[in-house]
Amino acid sequence: MCTTCGCSGNGHKLTAFAAMKKPVSTFGITFDAPGVVVEESGEAGFPLGNTLTAPAPTKTVVELERDILDKNNRLAERNRGFFEARNILALNLVSSPGSGKTTLLERTLADLGDRQRFYVVEGDQQTARDAERIAASGAPVVQINTGKGCHLEAEMVHQAIRQLQPAGDSVLFIENVGNLVCPSLFDLGEAYRVVVISVTEGEDKPLKYPDMFRSSQLCIINKTDLLPYLKYDLEALRNFARQVNPALEFLEVSATTGQGMDTWYDWLEQKSKETPAFS
Repeated sequence: MCTTCGCSGNGHKLTAFAAMKKPVSTFGITFDAPGVVVEESGEAGFPLGNTLTAPAPTKTVVELERDILDKNNRLAERNRGFFEARNILALNLVSSPGSGKTTLLERTLADLGDRQRFYVVEGDQQTARDAERIAASGAPVVQINTGKGCHLEAEMVHQAIRQLQPAGDSVLFIENVGNLVCPSLFDLGEAYRVVVISVTEGEDKPLKYPDMFRSSQLCIINKTDLLPYLKYDLEALRNFARQVNPALEFLEVSATTGQGMDTWYDWLEQKSKETPAFS
């Protein structure tokens, strides 16, 4: 059981895919969540019949503090060092389910795959459907199934990159489990966290889930091709997001039609050229 958010910490499965959908290896990995041991001591009493008056009981309270994310953060730094040493731009894509992260990646790989080397880590509770979609593009991909878990952790990403063996001067996309709560707590060693929100969601998402938007550097507003059919206030979304993160950048795209995707590609190119990307 995860001691941070309450999700199950066991039963994670990692599957590596070749470029054309065929799984090349599958194995199970169990991740032990950090625990806290609490010891209790009883108070000494006196035997029955003793004529002495028992002293008033005394209690000593000892406060113990432990960062339950310490192990994850140390492993994240290990991942970050690996990426920095090889000049790999690692991006953590986060969102609620159905925002279009996988479609965004498919379009990006199709448009830029001949110019840049990409690697992908896919995170979902079950199935390898997203990894199969990515493998069809020709990009190396590893699927992590978290079982009852609701987020990726640094150790899972470490195991995935051992399978992928990404080359230097490349881009690694980490598509996190669809969830706007728990993934915000876990550093994976990425250079940037990119939160994707679609116009089919409410404008007040940044206020409802502030930690996710506060910890992200870029907000991609997806499915803008649907704006003519919806009552959606883009400016209200930006204002709400700036209330929790004034430095947050915004891009408006439609991964389905390609509208605005050039701005996303320009952002990727700019970040890829920055050296070091982890300053």
